[in-house]
Amino acid sequence: MRNLSFKLIWYLIWEERQTENRENKMASQSQGIQQLLHAEKRAAEKVAEARKRKARRLRQAKEEAQGEIEQYRLEREKDFKHKQEAVMGSQGNLAAEVEHQTRQKIQAMQANHHRNKEKVLRQLLMLVCDIKPEIHHNYRITM
Repeated sequence: MRNLSFKLIWYLIWEERQTENRENKMASQSQGIQQLLHAEKRAAEKVAEARKRKARRLRQAKEEAQGEIEQYRLEREKDFKHKQEAVMGSQGNLAAEVEHQTRQKIQAMQANHHRNKEKVLRQLLMLVCDIKPEIHHNYRITM
């Protein structure tokens, strides 16, 4: 009996140790799981932060590109306006010059008209009014 109680005690101690080992194992597994979960959480945070940084960099690059595009567009517009002013300005000057010359010629013709008006009227009246009746020379030959 003594042997039996010794075996029973031994078995109970062994069972208790096994239970403790299982609990320790489960605790260590639980602790390992907690560590894994914590590591996974940190990794997810790092990935999220990396995505945010990437989005910020993309947004910044897009803004810089838009600024460069706007600056390039303004430069092109400025060059175009300068060229347009050079071409249209010369055409505008040409049109203004033609207009100026036309006005000068009109003024000269009007001055000429006022100056010679009386003279022309006298000549016209003299030709119309001073008639010398004579027979046409072809008519004389036939007679």
